[in-house]
Amino acid sequence: MRVVIAEDNILLSAGMEYLLAAKGFEVAEVATDGPGFIAAVQRHRPDVTIVDVRLPPSFRDEGIHAALEIRRARPGLPVLVLSQYVEQVYAKELLSDGHGAVGYLLKDRVSRVSEFVDALHRVAKGGMVMDPEVIAQLMTTSQGKNTIQTLTRREREVLALMAQGLGNTAIGEHLVITDNAVHKHIGNIFAKLGLPPTDSGHRRVLAVLTFLNNQP
Repeated sequence: MRVVIAEDNILLSAGMEYLLAAKGFEVAEVATDGPGFIAAVQRHRPDVTIVDVRLPPSFRDEGIHAALEIRRARPGLPVLVLSQYVEQVYAKELLSDGHGAVGYLLKDRVSRVSEFVDALHRVAKGGMVMDPEVIAQLMTTSQGKNTIQTLTRREREVLALMAQGLGNTAIGEHLVITDNAVHKHIGNIFAKLGLPPTDSGHRRVLAVLTFLNNQP
């Protein structure tokens, strides 16, 4: 599996290269800034990417912006974001494009090798992986977190598939139900989780985060 990394910390990038090579990944290139990352993705067409949020020159949010830009050019490109801190606004923006294949981990998780590698595989396969701390902070803007227990069995199935990054059509195919039925179930999920129409831009994200936050 081919990987492109955007990370300016030489020690961390070298460590990830060594780790990933030992786990059967091919690191095609390591970029140290946003433009370099975008160019590397266009050059190598990787199966999955790893991006640090804060890259040169300002070390603010260049990595997230680069990830958003390349995802607009290549919808669904798997991106695993690494950050020292939780960047709430940009995490939501990256998640809410509807294509899945997104992960958001704090850098401390890289040292937990099995978790890190598992997260990378899941993102590469189109899934969604969220650091528990990221979930906790993003969830502060939603309401009715405990109402997930009010969902029906089918609604929970739909929400679980949403958490894997599946769109409505793919959910319908998986559950063998119509698009209209999927749309109805999702509408019920939004209503029960207290996510009103005025939150339409983030409702799907918040619903998925609610599901993830209630997993054992």
